[in-house]
Amino acid sequence: MIGVLIVDDHAVVRAGLRYLIDAEPDLETVGQAGTVAEALAQSEGLAPDVILLDIVMPDQNGVAGIPSLADAYPDARILVLTMEDNAGFVRAALAAGADGYVLKESVDTEVVRAIREVAGGNRYVQPELAARILVPTGAPGRGGPLSAREREVLTLIARGHTNPQIAERLVISVRTAEAHRASIIKKLDASSRAELVEYAIREGLLDI
Repeated sequence: MIGVLIVDDHAVVRAGLRYLIDAEPDLETVGQAGTVAEALAQSEGLAPDVILLDIVMPDQNGVAGIPSLADAYPDARILVLTMEDNAGFVRAALAAGADGYVLKESVDTEVVRAIREVAGGNRYVQPELAARILVPTGAPGRGGPLSAREREVLTLIARGHTNPQIAERLVISVRTAEAHRASIIKKLDASSRAELVEYAIREGLLDI
């Protein structure tokens, strides 16, 4: 069974989502929270596979809460479910560590599919949003193309891995991982991790 923690400040929305999830043979609601803080407070007693998260929350912006939720629930995948259809929100959520992004206006089958996809280790962005954020927005910096190894490192950076984690994954030293990161930033003329994520998305490195 895929256990889902619903984090949304509207009780009616939570009730509707619970009904939708529990009606599926392979899904079940394991918890509910009205705020990010409430979800964090439940971390010791819950072990969800997927956190279904709104990003317009009363205590803090849901995007800002993604890293905290990822730390509190290291084995859970985070799927944003929101009314916000702006491509900037999608990029920000992915940069913060979300594994998927789907709109509340989606049909029920889309939401269920997204839950299963992220639970299976994949990234999922609602197709029309994915198409919008994959549209090229300019040249990728001035420092030349990335090497194959740099593309591997960039993919891991975009997925939220730290330099030590990248080093372990690629069997290289932390110093080498740091050097690759610095080279990527220079070549892409990037000023933030969000810009690195956006480039990775455009290049199809995140398989969304």
